[in-house]
Amino acid sequence: MYRYVQDFVLNFSSIFWEALPFIVLGALIAGLLEELLPQSWITRLMPRQALPAVLIGGCLGLIFPMCECGIVVVMRRLLRKGLPLSCCISYMLAGPIVNVIVLLSTYIAFGQHQIGYEMVALRAGLGFFVAVITGLIVHVAANTSSTPLLKASALPPPLPKAISLNLIEDAPTAEPDMPKSILSRIDNITRTALHDFMDITVFLILGAVLAALAKIFIDPNDIESLSREAPYLSIPAMMLLAVILCLCSEADAFVAASFTEMSVSSKLAFLVLGPMLDLKLILMYTSVFRLKLIVILICCTTTLTLLSTIAVHQVYNPAPGAGAGTTVSLGGDATATTPTTTPKP
Repeated sequence: MYRYVQDFVLNFSSIFWEALPFIVLGALIAGLLEELLPQSWITRLMPRQALPAVLIGGCLGLIFPMCECGIVVVMRRLLRKGLPLSCCISYMLAGPIVNVIVLLSTYIAFGQHQIGYEMVALRAGLGFFVAVITGLIVHVAANTSSTPLLKASALPPPLPKAISLNLIEDAPTAEPDMPKSILSRIDNITRTALHDFMDITVFLILGAVLAALAKIFIDPNDIESLSREAPYLSIPAMMLLAVILCLCSEADAFVAASFTEMSVSSKLAFLVLGPMLDLKLILMYTSVFRLKLIVILICCTTTLTLLSTIAVHQVYNPAPGAGAGTTVSLGGDATATTPTTTPKP
């Protein structure tokens, strides 16, 4: 019994302290966005068509490189500034994957297996694909749903009619905002950041508790052995492990690379789904989204990740630890052997 308590405390502490700095950073960025980003800018600059807006949202991770631990609070402030829901969803899902830090860590983790570039391309490509398709599905759901998909805390305040119609130039009677002092702006930023930090940290603690309990009873070695016996079952098994472990996207590549006997497709499923959906994220989502939207996100991300990684397994599936002189599966029963260079004595 003491060992279980010790494991729980260790697991909870590792998840909580790993995520906490990124939530602080996300809350600070959210405060800056709330104070410094005018709502009218979003209305003017964002395309009205769903597809371009969702594609832009999937690329925002290059501008705002956040891991999944802090991206929820940033996304909520962007929603309140008027960024379309579908665009925010694609940013929230792709942002923790399509950013320089995460892609660099992926390359370093798999570079020793000589598939660093391939894993970077596959992870970024599949992450962007899942995020964009999910964003488009959410756009359709939002337009056809009779009930709101967002909670009141994430809804943007109403815009003046002239601004909402992009006719601000034709509204000379609108009075400009009074300039704020630096101290006033700092006060507003800190208040917003503290509010968001406290709000999200509650769900982080609950998610860390659930993840710590689940990790006590699930042995990753059992999932790795499953890869040898049933490779197609190992893909959903690794997806389940990603949901339970609640790893930060900036470090999860090293965990995935440590499964040396696991197929590349299974590792890819772990790396794509983890930053989009884990226990702590699901609970964080409840502070922004209503249940219907959370169900849509869970169904879309899991289904798209499963299907896309199975497709990758059929086309590109190097043997575990593939490198020079190893046999590589090309799909089906076909195999090819890469040449090995023997050093001269």
